[in-house]
Amino acid sequence: MTAPDARRPATESSIAPPARGGPEASTTARPAAGRPAAARPAAAAGLPAGLSRAQLLELYYHMRLTRSLEERLTNLYRQGKVIGGLFRSLGQEADSVGTAYALDRSAGDMLSPLIRNLGSLLVMGARPVDVLRQYMAKATSPTRGRELNVHFGDLERGFIGQISHLGDMVPVMAGVTLTFRLRGERRVGMVYVGDGAMSTGAFHEGMNLAAVRRLPLVVVAENNGYAYSTTLERQTAVAELVQKRTAYGVPGERVDGNDVLAVYEAARRAVERARAGEGVTLLELVTYRRKGHAEHDDQHYVPRDELARWERNDPIARWAQRLTESRWADGDALAAEDARVAAELDEAVAEAEQEPLPEPATALTGVYADPARQDAPWYREVPRA
Repeated sequence: MTAPDARRPATESSIAPPARGGPEASTTARPAAGRPAAARPAAAAGLPAGLSRAQLLELYYHMRLTRSLEERLTNLYRQGKVIGGLFRSLGQEADSVGTAYALDRSAGDMLSPLIRNLGSLLVMGARPVDVLRQYMAKATSPTRGRELNVHFGDLERGFIGQISHLGDMVPVMAGVTLTFRLRGERRVGMVYVGDGAMSTGAFHEGMNLAAVRRLPLVVVAENNGYAYSTTLERQTAVAELVQKRTAYGVPGERVDGNDVLAVYEAARRAVERARAGEGVTLLELVTYRRKGHAEHDDQHYVPRDELARWERNDPIARWAQRLTESRWADGDALAAEDARVAAELDEAVAEAEQEPLPEPATALTGVYADPARQDAPWYREVPRA
């Protein structure tokens, strides 16, 4: 059985293997996340992907915010202050941030996340305090304590709340992007699936509809090695998830999901194709889930050496190192972003902790119609003899 870390990134659609590459590129330990190596005394490299220095640094900020927020949630979980499960994206921050960063909120683009796409929500404008409120089931949370974790939406900020059933958001987002087409709007949708979700009927139906109608949808397949505890080769016969694109007649790319810049560039190409009316793109992001399915999962099924190899392929450490080596940012700039994140989270945690849980009497609010009975409009009344 092939270990997930043996998967080599980038063989589809002329996407070259990343220069800073996957877990096999080097066995040399990288600096701790957010602590870059000393910058080389060379001239600054040209800025990539049409991004400014501020935007390159913003990618770092969103990845750092994602990880630090989840670390605060882990502390709260262990104190018994988180209601329900805690789902981490440790090691996958680059794929959420890089893909969502390619969308245009001002154009009305929309996405639908999964439980490990906290970074996508933060890029779209979700506030850390609302994420904390959700996990702690506070009365002030977006769902007023009725739902948990990242199961909430905000149409103004451009994201639709997910449901738990694997693959089901693909047909939902196919429907959303169909409305874009019918209204003549140049908007793009993005939906995330895992390797397990791609084996469901819902994924197939949604993907097929989107492909046939050439809908402006980007389907992001996060190949993180495991569907809960099931490895890729035990639930699909393809060696690479992007190969499934052939069945739908759509283009696809396979990218190193731990390289935030490569992820952003591939997502931007897919978004541009969608906006130009060229239909669906399937993106496979090869990454790794460095925590269990949820905080309660001890990962007993994961080989320890496999986990250690992927820890050396940390996406935040890689990006911090590249920023400083390319002289796009220096250590002081990264330290300032770290401090900014810490201050924001200190304030958010303090605010969320002191807020109340919902009053029991509010449990039925929004469940039953109010008023319980209402006369039907005249055009729906049944004529009586």
